[in-house]
Amino acid sequence: MPKFGPIPLGFWREALACSKTRSICEAEREINKMMLIDKFKDRIIQYALLMRFHRPIGIMLLSWPTLWSLWIASEGNPQPLVAIVFLSGIVVMRSAGCIINDFADRKFDPHVERTRSRPIAMGKVSPAEALFLFVLLCAIAFGLVLMLNLLTILLSFVAVVLAASYPFMKRFTYLPQMHLGVAFGWAAPMAFAAQTNTIPPLAWLLTTVIVLWVVAHDTIYAMVDRPDDIRIGVKSTAILFGDKDRIIIAGIQVAVIMVFLIIGQIAGLGAYYYLGIAVAAALGLYQQRLMGTRQPQQYFRAFLNNNWFGAAIFAGIYLHYCCGLD
Repeated sequence: MPKFGPIPLGFWREALACSKTRSICEAEREINKMMLIDKFKDRIIQYALLMRFHRPIGIMLLSWPTLWSLWIASEGNPQPLVAIVFLSGIVVMRSAGCIINDFADRKFDPHVERTRSRPIAMGKVSPAEALFLFVLLCAIAFGLVLMLNLLTILLSFVAVVLAASYPFMKRFTYLPQMHLGVAFGWAAPMAFAAQTNTIPPLAWLLTTVIVLWVVAHDTIYAMVDRPDDIRIGVKSTAILFGDKDRIIIAGIQVAVIMVFLIIGQIAGLGAYYYLGIAVAAALGLYQQRLMGTRQPQQYFRAFLNNNWFGAAIFAGIYLHYCCGLD
């Protein structure tokens, strides 16, 4: 048996040092991995905030005009593919619209109480990142619309231009809400094009009522920010209407109800539809009551209430085609 002498103390010190070094390296790798995961999670959260996933009201307000148009264009039986493309497109394009809006307002948002915590305004998302996300979402939306017919594809180019240009309108005109209304209202001709490959006069009548409705509810929304907008030089219908805002909005709301009545006559809609209109009219009166307080919080409540206005109209359309009560 060979005999071994005692192992030198230096050997144990070196082995211990290597073990410590290996443990430190593994710990550093684990920390770096966790930091990378946390950074990735933070980016996802910031992008979600940028796209307003925490505030789905915008998706709902865009959904109702699209659903009105799809159901009337298809007489209550939209093609599944068309419905999927349009509903997916709502989420994608609304997200893209929020991004380009914050990009356009990146120098204004830090000076407005309601918007100063937005990701771009706080420097948590760079303008370059925002533009990349906007282009990516537009590409996804275009990929969706490619599943539909040529007429719908051609109309989609106009839709993108309208969505991308809206945020910049408030620098040049007191009517950016009308521009937004046209962007929302473009869902009507696109829905008819996708369902019937034509754009009848009824589609443009639906566009008209959507434009009016959006001007009304987005003016209410702009009333919340009116003091800040005046201070920083941003234009809106809320500023244009001034002290006559409630009266003018009431007039627009009456026009909305009147156009819906005409649409009902042309489309041959029945009692359920008119019941939906009656509920919507009552909600319009409620919104006027909220605005009468002249408090920003109540303006915002009136704006949010338009979700139920849109739902009431769609419920009437849906029940007409579903239940067939004339």
